[in-house]
Amino acid sequence: MVGWGFTLLSIIIIISFVFYPMIQAFITSLRSGMGNNMKFVGIENYKRLFTDTIFQKAVINTLIYLVVQVPIMILLALFISVLLNDKALKGKGFFRTAIFLPCVTSLVAYSVIFKSLFSNDGLMNKILLSMHLINSPIQWITDPLWAKVTIIIAITWRWTGYNMIFYLAGLQNIDPSMYEAAKIDGASPIKQFFYITVPLLKPIILFTTITSTIGTLQLFDEVMNITEGGPGNATVTISQYIYNLSFKYSPNFGYAAAVSYTIVFMIVILSLVQFKVAGDDK
Repeated sequence: MVGWGFTLLSIIIIISFVFYPMIQAFITSLRSGMGNNMKFVGIENYKRLFTDTIFQKAVINTLIYLVVQVPIMILLALFISVLLNDKALKGKGFFRTAIFLPCVTSLVAYSVIFKSLFSNDGLMNKILLSMHLINSPIQWITDPLWAKVTIIIAITWRWTGYNMIFYLAGLQNIDPSMYEAAKIDGASPIKQFFYITVPLLKPIILFTTITSTIGTLQLFDEVMNITEGGPGNATVTISQYIYNLSFKYSPNFGYAAAVSYTIVFMIVILSLVQFKVAGDDK
């Protein structure tokens, strides 16, 4: 009873602000209409998903961001953390702070800055032109392919430092004697990385992969502020489409709730796959 007494407040808060809204959202996904005039339509909203071309485009775009950006970010964060864990490196504190700082900046502010940097007459094009790497400005914002590249660069820049912190914490908990023994046995730094560092960081790699997957499936701010989903829905994500259905188009909260539950479904499936691939049966 004493234990339940300590946890009772937390349980009430979690039920009130997590599980109750989830249940209400699912009930809403089975209804259609506006305001208080919503009526029960069963699974009609879910059937509509299979014929909604914009939704299908949003899913494809979101999966492209997931498949391309998350592996790049995880590998980059792991590589940087190994470099910054080197005891011989001077100024480690400065570099760690500099790489971590992007993830504490305002989402809207940094998105607007990226939009300016990657505009037709922005700094990125000026640098590339001055280095004679391109002959004409790249349409970073208005070209469907380059717009996706811009979004990927933006979210990689912001979240790499966040994942790096987890890897640094894990690396500092690895006994240095393991590396010393491997070095004595003639193991190269590359072999030490793949046979000592990666296996021992496996739980953290799994954790960061799952959290990064969830974050990418919920991607909204960067797309909304940099490309607004354009050109021609070329960069629209599932979360932005939910926003459009709720506040930009004719309000349809029932269908928007159904779309939101596709994110829940995708997160559950991908998390289970990642646990299975990682060999974690717990």
